[in-house]
Amino acid sequence: MDTATIATLFAGELKTHQDKLEGKAGESQAAQTALESAARAIMEQHDTQRKAAQSLLTHWESKAASGFEGKSAKFGDDLTVTAEASARAAKIVSEVTEALAARHGATGALVDEFVRRAQALLKAGHALAGAAVPGALFKALGEVTDLAGRYLKESSGHLKDARSEMEDAARKLRALEKDLNSDGVADPGQAHHKPVHPGKGHDKEPNKKHGKEPNKNHGKEPNKNHGKEPTKTDPSQSAKVDKILADARANLGYHEGPNNQNKWGPTGQPWCSYFATSMWREAGVDIPKYGFTGDVYKWGERHHLAYDRQDLAKQARPGDTILFGTGPTWSGSEHIGIIEKVEGNKITTIEGNSNDQVMRHTYTLPRDAHRFYGGVHPQ
Repeated sequence: MDTATIATLFAGELKTHQDKLEGKAGESQAAQTALESAARAIMEQHDTQRKAAQSLLTHWESKAASGFEGKSAKFGDDLTVTAEASARAAKIVSEVTEALAARHGATGALVDEFVRRAQALLKAGHALAGAAVPGALFKALGEVTDLAGRYLKESSGHLKDARSEMEDAARKLRALEKDLNSDGVADPGQAHHKPVHPGKGHDKEPNKKHGKEPNKNHGKEPNKNHGKEPTKTDPSQSAKVDKILADARANLGYHEGPNNQNKWGPTGQPWCSYFATSMWREAGVDIPKYGFTGDVYKWGERHHLAYDRQDLAKQARPGDTILFGTGPTWSGSEHIGIIEKVEGNKITTIEGNSNDQVMRHTYTLPRDAHRFYGGVHPQ
């Protein structure tokens, strides 16, 4: 009796699950590659457009030149935003590609393990049947059937989880599309919002972006006493702000796990923005759970709640988010924190993913103003 062939026949539906996952992973990989190629092509087009405009303006002396320069800059901003969106979409798709590939591998391992165990059961049953043990082979076939049921249940779980991951990725892509369609950049009938640019002499922070600190203390005055509130905040502030600050303080000292594992955002991703927007959402602020810090500022612009670096001293107040970097672009927005208190020229923050944990820091204005490009009030 060919026990290997019989065991493989029992594994037919398991292999169907594996093939489905393989197909979905291939489709996801193709989409990721297309989005990454689109981002590169758009940025190359932006560079070509910028050089051509500069060349033309160098030799053009006319009253219309300034108007052309403005339109050219706007077009450049539109191209940049589109390229950044393609890169962000590719990142979303890459996450689900990796997840599908892992589930495909896990299901393949299930198939191999099932075939080995089923073949062993059939061989034992066949041997007993040859020794004239009544019903031994039928018993073995029944055991293989039961075993197939248990393995099918596990592989079905992989398929179900894969569907959930793909649905989550689809939601993120729809949210990205909705955000792009209302960000004021290249939107019909909408005003164009230019990104905030750094002031003269202000260097952009180096190294890691969107949640990883570029250096250990980021030029700030760390408050090592994580668990204690420094002082009472303004008694006139809203209950919503009280909730934001209470929740943020409750997480002081929380440390991420391996590979940026945290309780607010996906593993493997910087989580400072997930932390900040989660604190707002838990307090009732109607904002998406953003993973990119610049999206928080753009959300604030759309709701008339954002302010720039020049207005920090006048506008900053407890419960606000404060944005690090040079502007809300993908390359310029680096980090985010929640303002805990403002005393004179000092701003105290609670920041997620600061040295891999939730930490409290204090900054002094105007000395540290160049580190930020703005802030956003909660609703």
